Amino acid sequence: MNFKIANIFKGDKGVWMVFFLLVCISILEVFSSTSTLTYKTGNYWAPILRHVGFLIGGLVLMVLTMHINYRSFKSIYYLVYPGAIFLLIYVLFLGEKTNEASRWISIFGFQFQPSEFAKGALVLAVAKVMSAMRTETEESPSPRTLKYVLIASSPIILLIVVENFSTGGLLLMVVLGMAFVGGVPLKQIGKVFGVLAILVVLGLCLILLIPNEEKAENNKQNLTEVTMTDQDTGKGKDKSMGEKLFHRASTWKNRIFDFVNGKEEDPKKYKINDDNRQVSYANIAIVKSDIVGKLPGNSWARDYLPQAYSDFIFAIILEELGIFGGIGIIFLYLVLLYRASIVAQECEHYFPALLAMGLGILIVAQAMFNMMVAVGLAPVTGQPLPFISRGGSSTLANCIYVGVILSISISAPKRNKGEAMVAKKSEN
Repeated sequence: MNFKIANIFKGDKGVWMVFFLLVCISILEVFSSTSTLTYKTGNYWAPILRHVGFLIGGLVLMVLTMHINYRSFKSIYYLVYPGAIFLLIYVLFLGEKTNEASRWISIFGFQFQPSEFAKGALVLAVAKVMSAMRTETEESPSPRTLKYVLIASSPIILLIVVENFSTGGLLLMVVLGMAFVGGVPLKQIGKVFGVLAILVVLGLCLILLIPNEEKAENNKQNLTEVTMTDQDTGKGKDKSMGEKLFHRASTWKNRIFDFVNGKEEDPKKYKINDDNRQVSYANIAIVKSDIVGKLPGNSWARDYLPQAYSDFIFAIILEELGIFGGIGIIFLYLVLLYRASIVAQECEHYFPALLAMGLGILIVAQAMFNMMVAVGLAPVTGQPLPFISRGGSSTLANCIYVGVILSISISAPKRNKGEAMVAKKSEN
Protein backbone atom coordinates (compact mmCIF):
# COMPACT_ATOMS: atom_id res chain seq x y z
CA MET A 1 0.00 0.00 0.00
CA ASN A 2 2.77 2.46 0.91
CA PHE A 3 4.50 1.75 -2.36
CA LYS A 4 1.33 2.53 -4.31
CA ILE A 5 0.74 5.80 -2.47
CA ALA A 6 4.34 6.84 -3.00
CA ASN A 7 4.00 5.94 -6.66
CA ILE A 8 0.97 8.20 -7.04
CA PHE A 9 2.41 11.22 -5.22
CA LYS A 10 5.83 11.20 -6.77
CA GLY A 11 7.80 14.06 -8.22
CA ASP A 12 9.14 17.20 -6.57
CA LYS A 13 8.17 17.07 -2.89
CA GLY A 14 8.37 20.84 -2.49
CA VAL A 15 5.74 21.35 -5.21
CA TRP A 16 3.46 18.81 -3.56
CA MET A 17 3.90 20.48 -0.16
CA VAL A 18 2.98 23.93 -1.49
CA PHE A 19 0.00 22.55 -3.41
CA PHE A 20 -1.53 20.80 -0.39
CA LEU A 21 -0.96 23.80 1.89
CA LEU A 22 -2.65 26.14 -0.59
CA VAL A 23 -5.55 23.70 -0.98
CA CYS A 24 -6.04 23.49 2.80
CA ILE A 25 -6.06 27.29 3.05
CA SER A 26 -8.46 27.43 0.11
CA ILE A 27 -11.00 25.08 1.69
CA LEU A 28 -10.86 27.01 4.96
CA GLU A 29 -11.18 30.48 3.44
CA VAL A 30 -13.71 29.64 0.72
CA PHE A 31 -15.92 27.99 3.34
CA SER A 32 -15.67 31.19 5.39
CA SER A 33 -16.16 33.65 2.52
CA THR A 34 -19.18 32.08 0.77
CA SER A 35 -21.75 33.40 3.23
CA THR A 36 -23.53 35.35 0.49
CA LEU A 37 -23.80 32.22 -1.66
CA THR A 38 -25.19 30.13 1.19
CA TYR A 39 -27.76 32.86 1.80
CA LYS A 40 -28.79 32.91 -1.88
CA THR A 41 -28.93 29.14 -2.31
CA GLY A 42 -30.29 28.33 1.13
CA ASN A 43 -27.87 25.40 1.28
CA TYR A 44 -25.10 25.71 3.86
CA TRP A 45 -22.83 23.08 2.34
CA ALA A 46 -23.44 23.44 -1.42
CA PRO A 47 -20.84 26.20 -2.19
CA ILE A 48 -17.96 24.52 -0.37
CA LEU A 49 -18.85 21.04 -1.64
CA ARG A 50 -18.77 22.37 -5.20
CA HIS A 51 -15.37 23.91 -4.55
CA VAL A 52 -13.99 20.74 -2.95
CA GLY A 53 -15.33 18.77 -5.91
CA PHE A 54 -13.32 20.89 -8.33
CA LEU A 55 -10.23 20.57 -6.13
CA ILE A 56 -10.57 16.78 -6.14
CA GLY A 57 -11.12 16.81 -9.90
CA GLY A 58 -8.05 19.02 -10.26
CA LEU A 59 -6.01 16.62 -8.14
CA VAL A 60 -7.04 13.72 -10.37
CA LEU A 61 -6.05 15.68 -13.50
CA MET A 62 -2.77 16.66 -11.86
CA VAL A 63 -1.87 13.05 -11.07
CA LEU A 64 -2.83 11.91 -14.57
CA THR A 65 -0.78 14.70 -16.16
CA MET A 66 2.13 13.94 -13.87
CA HIS A 67 2.38 10.42 -15.30
CA ILE A 68 2.68 11.68 -18.90
CA ASN A 69 6.24 11.64 -20.22
CA TYR A 70 7.52 15.16 -20.85
CA ARG A 71 8.28 14.30 -24.50
CA SER A 72 4.55 13.93 -25.15
CA PHE A 73 4.02 17.63 -24.47
CA LYS A 74 5.88 18.46 -27.67
CA SER A 75 3.36 16.39 -29.63
CA ILE A 76 0.40 17.69 -27.64
CA TYR A 77 1.39 21.20 -28.74
CA TYR A 78 0.09 20.55 -32.28
CA LEU A 79 -3.35 19.86 -30.82
CA VAL A 80 -3.41 22.27 -27.88
CA TYR A 81 -2.13 25.44 -29.57
CA PRO A 82 -4.53 25.57 -32.57
CA GLY A 83 -7.31 24.27 -30.32
CA ALA A 84 -6.80 27.17 -27.91
CA ILE A 85 -6.93 29.70 -30.76
CA PHE A 86 -10.11 28.13 -32.14
CA LEU A 87 -11.84 28.21 -28.76
CA LEU A 88 -10.82 31.83 -28.12
CA ILE A 89 -12.27 32.85 -31.49
CA TYR A 90 -15.42 30.86 -30.77
CA VAL A 91 -15.95 32.39 -27.33
CA LEU A 92 -15.32 35.89 -28.69
CA PHE A 93 -18.30 35.70 -31.03
CA LEU A 94 -20.49 32.91 -29.65
CA GLY A 95 -19.50 32.64 -25.99
CA GLU A 96 -21.65 33.30 -22.96
CA LYS A 97 -21.30 36.71 -21.34
CA THR A 98 -19.94 37.80 -17.99
CA ASN A 99 -19.95 41.52 -17.18
CA GLU A 100 -20.29 42.53 -20.84
CA ALA A 101 -17.44 40.19 -21.82
CA SER A 102 -17.74 36.88 -23.67
CA ARG A 103 -15.62 34.43 -21.69
CA TRP A 104 -17.50 31.18 -21.24
CA ILE A 105 -18.30 28.12 -23.32
CA SER A 106 -20.86 25.54 -22.25
CA ILE A 107 -20.40 21.91 -23.34
CA PHE A 108 -22.86 19.26 -22.12
CA GLY A 109 -23.81 21.51 -19.21
CA PHE A 110 -20.23 22.16 -18.11
CA GLN A 111 -19.10 25.79 -18.40
CA PHE A 112 -15.45 26.71 -18.68
CA GLN A 113 -13.22 29.62 -19.67
CA PRO A 114 -11.03 28.81 -22.69
CA SER A 115 -8.62 31.56 -21.64
CA GLU A 116 -7.60 29.55 -18.56
CA PHE A 117 -6.39 26.68 -20.72
CA ALA A 118 -5.05 29.01 -23.44
CA LYS A 119 -2.55 30.34 -20.88
CA GLY A 120 -0.90 26.94 -20.70
CA ALA A 121 -1.02 26.57 -24.48
CA LEU A 122 0.82 29.89 -24.75
CA VAL A 123 3.57 28.80 -22.35
CA LEU A 124 3.88 25.50 -24.25
CA ALA A 125 4.17 27.36 -27.57
CA VAL A 126 6.88 29.69 -26.26
CA ALA A 127 8.86 26.79 -24.81
CA LYS A 128 8.64 24.87 -28.09
CA VAL A 129 9.64 27.85 -30.24
CA MET A 130 12.57 28.78 -28.02
CA SER A 131 13.81 25.19 -27.85
CA ALA A 132 13.55 24.91 -31.65
CA MET A 133 15.63 28.08 -32.04
CA ARG A 134 18.50 26.73 -29.97
CA THR A 135 20.28 23.40 -30.17
CA GLU A 136 21.52 21.59 -27.10
CA THR A 137 25.14 22.52 -27.94
CA GLU A 138 24.49 26.27 -28.24
CA GLU A 139 25.02 28.44 -25.17
CA SER A 140 22.56 31.16 -26.22
CA PRO A 141 19.41 31.33 -28.35
CA SER A 142 19.34 32.60 -31.93
CA PRO A 143 19.07 36.41 -32.33
CA ARG A 144 15.72 35.80 -34.08
CA THR A 145 14.26 33.88 -31.14
CA LEU A 146 12.30 36.76 -29.61
CA LYS A 147 10.81 37.63 -32.99
CA TYR A 148 9.39 34.14 -33.48
CA VAL A 149 8.28 33.94 -29.85
CA LEU A 150 6.23 37.12 -30.26
CA ILE A 151 4.75 35.84 -33.53
CA ALA A 152 3.74 32.56 -31.89
CA SER A 153 2.26 34.22 -28.81
CA SER A 154 0.44 37.09 -30.56
CA PRO A 155 -2.72 35.18 -31.66
CA ILE A 156 -3.54 33.99 -28.14
CA ILE A 157 -2.63 37.26 -26.41
CA LEU A 158 -4.56 39.45 -28.87
CA LEU A 159 -7.67 37.28 -28.67
CA ILE A 160 -7.60 37.43 -24.87
CA VAL A 161 -6.88 41.19 -24.74
CA VAL A 162 -10.17 41.97 -26.52
CA GLU A 163 -12.23 40.62 -23.61
CA ASN A 164 -9.73 40.73 -20.75
CA PHE A 165 -7.06 43.39 -21.10
CA SER A 166 -5.40 42.62 -17.76
CA THR A 167 -4.97 38.92 -18.55
CA GLY A 168 -3.52 39.70 -21.97
CA GLY A 169 -1.01 42.12 -20.46
CA LEU A 170 -0.10 39.61 -17.76
CA LEU A 171 0.50 36.88 -20.35
CA LEU A 172 2.79 39.16 -22.34
CA MET A 173 4.84 39.73 -19.17
CA VAL A 174 5.01 35.95 -18.69
CA VAL A 175 6.25 35.52 -22.27
CA LEU A 176 8.96 38.15 -21.77
CA GLY A 177 9.87 36.53 -18.45
CA MET A 178 10.37 33.21 -20.23
CA ALA A 179 12.46 34.97 -22.87
CA PHE A 180 14.66 36.43 -20.15
CA VAL A 181 15.04 33.07 -18.39
CA GLY A 182 15.74 31.45 -21.77
CA GLY A 183 18.73 33.71 -22.40
CA VAL A 184 17.29 36.30 -24.80
CA PRO A 185 19.46 39.46 -24.51
CA LEU A 186 18.10 42.21 -22.27
CA LYS A 187 18.61 44.69 -25.12
CA GLN A 188 16.01 42.88 -27.25
CA ILE A 189 13.57 42.59 -24.34
CA GLY A 190 14.09 46.29 -23.59
CA LYS A 191 13.13 47.20 -27.15
CA VAL A 192 9.88 45.27 -26.75
CA PHE A 193 9.14 47.14 -23.52
CA GLY A 194 9.81 50.42 -25.34
CA VAL A 195 7.33 49.56 -28.09
CA LEU A 196 4.81 48.44 -25.47
CA ALA A 197 5.18 51.74 -23.59
CA ILE A 198 4.40 53.67 -26.78
CA LEU A 199 1.36 51.47 -27.49
CA VAL A 200 0.11 51.87 -23.92
CA VAL A 201 0.37 55.67 -24.17
CA LEU A 202 -1.47 55.67 -27.49
CA GLY A 203 -4.09 53.30 -26.10
CA LEU A 204 -4.67 55.51 -23.06
CA CYS A 205 -5.05 58.54 -25.31
CA LEU A 206 -7.67 56.73 -27.38
CA ILE A 207 -9.50 55.56 -24.27
CA LEU A 208 -9.59 59.11 -22.90
CA LEU A 209 -11.29 60.26 -26.10
CA ILE A 210 -14.14 57.79 -25.64
CA PRO A 211 -17.36 59.52 -24.45
CA ASN A 212 -18.28 58.82 -20.84
CA GLU A 213 -21.07 56.38 -20.21
CA GLU A 214 -23.16 56.01 -17.11
CA LYS A 215 -21.15 53.81 -14.79
CA ALA A 216 -24.33 52.28 -13.52
CA GLU A 217 -24.87 50.83 -16.97
CA ASN A 218 -21.29 49.56 -17.13
CA ASN A 219 -21.76 47.84 -13.79
CA LYS A 220 -25.27 46.61 -14.37
CA GLN A 221 -24.39 42.96 -14.74
CA ASN A 222 -21.71 43.02 -12.06
CA LEU A 223 -19.53 45.41 -10.15
CA THR A 224 -16.11 44.61 -11.53
CA GLU A 225 -14.28 42.54 -14.08
CA VAL A 226 -14.34 39.33 -12.12
CA THR A 227 -14.01 35.60 -12.47
CA MET A 228 -17.66 34.67 -12.06
CA THR A 229 -19.06 31.39 -10.89
CA ASP A 230 -20.61 29.18 -13.51
CA GLN A 231 -24.16 29.90 -12.51
CA ASP A 232 -23.67 33.69 -12.81
CA THR A 233 -23.04 33.68 -16.56
CA GLY A 234 -25.63 34.55 -19.17
CA LYS A 235 -26.14 34.97 -22.86
CA GLY A 236 -25.24 38.31 -24.42
CA LYS A 237 -26.92 40.33 -27.13
CA ASP A 238 -25.78 40.09 -30.71
CA LYS A 239 -23.29 42.80 -31.67
CA SER A 240 -21.39 43.80 -34.75
CA MET A 241 -17.73 42.87 -35.09
CA GLY A 242 -16.63 46.43 -34.28
CA GLU A 243 -18.74 46.51 -31.14
CA LYS A 244 -17.39 43.14 -30.07
CA LEU A 245 -13.80 44.31 -30.47
CA PHE A 246 -14.13 47.67 -28.69
CA HIS A 247 -17.11 47.35 -26.34
CA ARG A 248 -14.82 47.03 -23.31
CA ALA A 249 -13.03 50.35 -23.90
CA SER A 250 -15.40 52.47 -21.82
CA THR A 251 -15.12 49.98 -18.96
CA TRP A 252 -11.32 50.20 -19.07
CA LYS A 253 -11.58 54.00 -19.02
CA ASN A 254 -13.80 54.02 -15.94
CA ARG A 255 -11.51 51.64 -14.06
CA ILE A 256 -8.41 53.63 -14.88
CA PHE A 257 -10.07 56.80 -13.58
CA ASP A 258 -11.36 55.00 -10.50
CA PHE A 259 -7.87 53.71 -9.72
CA VAL A 260 -6.13 57.05 -10.28
CA ASN A 261 -8.71 59.41 -8.79
CA GLY A 262 -9.99 57.19 -6.02
CA LYS A 263 -6.89 57.77 -3.93
CA GLU A 264 -7.46 61.54 -3.90
CA GLU A 265 -10.90 61.33 -2.29
CA ASP A 266 -11.45 63.29 0.92
CA PRO A 267 -12.04 60.57 3.57
CA LYS A 268 -14.78 62.67 5.16
CA LYS A 269 -16.69 62.88 1.90
CA TYR A 270 -16.04 59.32 0.78
CA LYS A 271 -19.14 57.29 -0.01
CA ILE A 272 -19.40 53.63 -0.94
CA ASN A 273 -21.29 53.05 -4.18
CA ASP A 274 -21.52 50.45 -6.93
CA ASP A 275 -18.34 51.76 -8.57
CA ASN A 276 -16.05 51.49 -5.55
CA ARG A 277 -17.78 48.81 -3.50
CA GLN A 278 -15.22 46.05 -4.01
CA VAL A 279 -12.20 48.25 -3.39
CA SER A 280 -13.85 49.91 -0.37
CA TYR A 281 -14.80 46.71 1.43
CA ALA A 282 -11.48 45.11 0.55
CA ASN A 283 -9.74 48.06 2.24
CA ILE A 284 -12.03 47.75 5.25
CA ALA A 285 -11.22 44.04 5.52
CA ILE A 286 -7.48 44.77 5.42
CA VAL A 287 -7.78 47.54 8.02
CA LYS A 288 -9.66 45.17 10.34
CA SER A 289 -7.02 42.45 9.92
CA ASP A 290 -4.46 43.69 12.44
CA ILE A 291 -1.39 41.46 12.87
CA VAL A 292 -2.98 38.14 13.84
CA GLY A 293 -6.38 38.63 12.20
CA LYS A 294 -9.92 37.87 13.35
CA LEU A 295 -9.35 34.10 12.86
CA PRO A 296 -11.10 31.94 10.22
CA GLY A 297 -14.87 32.26 10.14
CA ASN A 298 -14.96 35.68 11.77
CA SER A 299 -14.71 37.93 8.73
CA TRP A 300 -16.99 40.95 8.69
CA ALA A 301 -16.34 42.11 5.12
CA ARG A 302 -17.30 38.78 3.52
CA ASP A 303 -21.00 39.67 3.81
CA TYR A 304 -20.54 42.93 1.89
CA LEU A 305 -17.59 42.34 -0.44
CA PRO A 306 -18.70 41.14 -3.92
CA GLN A 307 -16.71 38.11 -5.06
CA ALA A 308 -15.15 37.74 -1.62
CA TYR A 309 -14.63 34.05 -2.41
CA SER A 310 -12.83 34.59 -5.74
CA ASP A 311 -11.07 37.75 -6.95
CA PHE A 312 -10.88 39.43 -3.53
CA ILE A 313 -10.33 36.39 -1.35
CA PHE A 314 -6.87 37.67 -0.37
CA ALA A 315 -8.55 40.58 1.44
CA ILE A 316 -10.60 38.05 3.45
CA ILE A 317 -7.42 36.08 4.17
CA LEU A 318 -5.78 39.21 5.53
CA GLU A 319 -8.82 40.01 7.66
CA GLU A 320 -8.99 36.51 9.14
CA LEU A 321 -5.34 35.42 9.21
CA GLY A 322 -3.71 38.82 9.63
CA ILE A 323 -0.50 40.17 8.18
CA PHE A 324 1.43 37.03 9.07
CA GLY A 325 -1.13 34.92 7.21
CA GLY A 326 -0.82 37.14 4.14
CA ILE A 327 2.97 36.92 4.26
CA GLY A 328 2.68 33.15 4.58
CA ILE A 329 0.57 32.97 1.40
CA ILE A 330 3.13 35.06 -0.50
CA PHE A 331 5.91 32.83 0.81
CA LEU A 332 4.15 29.69 -0.44
CA TYR A 333 3.88 31.06 -3.98
CA LEU A 334 7.54 32.11 -3.94
CA VAL A 335 8.48 28.60 -2.79
CA LEU A 336 6.48 27.19 -5.73
CA LEU A 337 8.41 29.43 -8.13
CA TYR A 338 11.69 28.41 -6.48
CA ARG A 339 10.88 24.71 -6.78
CA ALA A 340 9.92 25.19 -10.45
CA SER A 341 13.31 26.83 -11.01
CA ILE A 342 15.04 23.89 -9.30
CA VAL A 343 13.18 21.45 -11.56
CA ALA A 344 14.24 23.56 -14.57
CA GLN A 345 17.90 23.74 -13.48
CA GLU A 346 18.07 19.98 -13.10
CA CYS A 347 16.80 19.35 -16.65
CA GLU A 348 19.38 18.29 -19.20
CA HIS A 349 17.31 19.52 -22.15
CA TYR A 350 16.12 23.03 -22.93
CA PHE A 351 12.43 22.40 -23.70
CA PRO A 352 11.32 20.80 -20.39
CA ALA A 353 13.36 23.33 -18.39
CA LEU A 354 11.70 26.27 -20.11
CA LEU A 355 8.25 24.70 -19.89
CA ALA A 356 8.54 24.09 -16.13
CA MET A 357 9.87 27.58 -15.50
CA GLY A 358 7.22 29.19 -17.72
CA LEU A 359 4.35 27.47 -15.90
CA GLY A 360 5.85 28.44 -12.55
CA ILE A 361 6.08 32.07 -13.66
CA LEU A 362 2.51 31.96 -14.98
CA ILE A 363 0.99 30.66 -11.72
CA VAL A 364 2.96 32.97 -9.44
CA ALA A 365 2.44 36.05 -11.66
CA GLN A 366 -1.33 35.53 -11.47
CA ALA A 367 -1.13 35.18 -7.70
CA MET A 368 0.97 38.31 -7.23
CA PHE A 369 -1.30 40.38 -9.45
CA ASN A 370 -4.41 39.18 -7.61
CA MET A 371 -2.86 40.17 -4.28
CA MET A 372 -1.77 43.56 -5.63
CA VAL A 373 -5.37 44.26 -6.67
CA ALA A 374 -6.69 43.22 -3.25
CA VAL A 375 -4.38 45.66 -1.41
CA GLY A 376 -4.92 48.51 -3.88
CA LEU A 377 -1.61 48.42 -5.75
CA ALA A 378 -3.22 47.67 -9.13
CA PRO A 379 -6.55 48.42 -10.86
CA VAL A 380 -9.36 45.93 -10.35
CA THR A 381 -9.11 42.99 -12.75
CA GLY A 382 -10.42 39.46 -12.99
CA GLN A 383 -7.39 37.45 -11.91
CA PRO A 384 -8.21 34.62 -9.47
CA LEU A 385 -5.80 33.54 -6.74
CA PRO A 386 -4.48 30.17 -8.00
CA PHE A 387 -5.57 27.13 -5.94
CA ILE A 388 -7.29 29.38 -3.37
CA SER A 389 -10.06 31.30 -5.16
CA ARG A 390 -13.33 29.49 -5.66
CA GLY A 391 -13.50 28.54 -9.31
CA GLY A 392 -14.00 25.79 -11.81
CA SER A 393 -11.96 25.96 -14.99
CA SER A 394 -9.20 28.06 -13.36
CA THR A 395 -8.73 25.45 -10.63
CA LEU A 396 -8.61 22.58 -13.12
CA ALA A 397 -6.21 24.41 -15.43
CA ASN A 398 -3.77 25.34 -12.66
CA CYS A 399 -3.78 21.76 -11.37
CA ILE A 400 -2.88 20.55 -14.87
CA TYR A 401 -0.01 23.05 -14.99
CA VAL A 402 1.37 21.78 -11.69
CA GLY A 403 1.01 18.25 -13.05
CA VAL A 404 3.20 19.22 -16.02
CA ILE A 405 5.88 20.56 -13.65
CA LEU A 406 5.76 17.31 -11.67
CA SER A 407 5.93 15.29 -14.89
CA ILE A 408 9.08 17.14 -15.88
CA SER A 409 10.59 16.57 -12.44
CA ILE A 410 9.98 12.84 -12.89
CA SER A 411 10.60 12.04 -16.55
CA ALA A 412 12.97 14.70 -17.91
CA PRO A 413 16.64 13.61 -18.11
CA LYS A 414 18.71 15.22 -15.37
CA ARG A 415 22.05 16.93 -15.54
CA ASN A 416 24.76 15.44 -13.42
CA LYS A 417 25.50 17.36 -10.23
CA GLY A 418 28.71 18.83 -11.60
CA GLU A 419 26.97 20.38 -14.60
CA ALA A 420 24.17 21.73 -12.43
CA MET A 421 26.65 23.44 -10.10
CA VAL A 422 28.51 24.98 -13.05
CA ALA A 423 25.23 26.27 -14.51
CA LYS A 424 24.22 27.73 -11.18
CA LYS A 425 27.55 29.52 -10.75
CA SER A 426 27.45 30.88 -14.31
CA GLU A 427 23.98 32.34 -13.66
CA ASN A 428 25.21 34.04 -10.52
